[in-house]
Amino acid sequence: MELLSSLHINTLEWTIIMACGMLIGMSKVGVPGVSMIAVPALAFIFGAKQSTGVLLPILMMADIFGVAYYRRHANWGHLVKVIPWAVVGLILALWIGKMVNDEQFKNLIAILVFLSIGLMLWQDKRKSKNLFPDKWWFAAAMGILGGFATMIGNVAGPVFAIYLLAMHLPKNSFIGTSAWFFMIINFTKFPLQLFVWDNINTETLMIDLVTLPAIALGAFIGFKVVKIIPEHTYRGFVIVITAISAFLLLI
Repeated sequence: MELLSSLHINTLEWTIIMACGMLIGMSKVGVPGVSMIAVPALAFIFGAKQSTGVLLPILMMADIFGVAYYRRHANWGHLVKVIPWAVVGLILALWIGKMVNDEQFKNLIAILVFLSIGLMLWQDKRKSKNLFPDKWWFAAAMGILGGFATMIGNVAGPVFAIYLLAMHLPKNSFIGTSAWFFMIINFTKFPLQLFVWDNINTETLMIDLVTLPAIALGAFIGFKVVKIIPEHTYRGFVIVITAISAFLLLI
């Protein structure tokens, strides 16, 4: 406790941090979008760039819960198509990270997410599943945008949700594919932020470890929530949550 008190974080801030850990745990096991509030919340406490160093290890711990439970449900065909492009997005973000206006970029992401949701709803109305998912450029665009978004502000959730929703994956496959994607990408980001951006250190890692019980609780709640959502309504649920997440980016 004495060690934790030396971090100069008050009770309210600890409460917010733990709540963020719980929401992130929920999001990683199939309740997408609920963790979006963690981005501005942690930025308020630690500052924009430093908060990404606090958030990343929390995401990595939560990723392990998601992969452990849904590891057999991933669609590797879709992952192979998008991950190389996501790495391109990471490198691009790493290169221009100090020159990017975070606020403008988040607004752009939100607008693109809303546009993509509109295209998917139009596609569903036409009863066609081949508007753009099978095109290589769609995987490339979503991968680069997602990689860039996750490196700059950990806001790639809505982007990758759009990619998977366009593939019309069943519920468990959607969650498993998303879990593997973010675990691979987040573990790739860790050395980049540690050695290049230098915003991960012993102090931030101590904060992250304290959130582990909250992450586990969130994952447990998330498992229960996903189980009660019927397969045929899960797609609509994800679209609504994704739209709300995009709206939060505009706030």
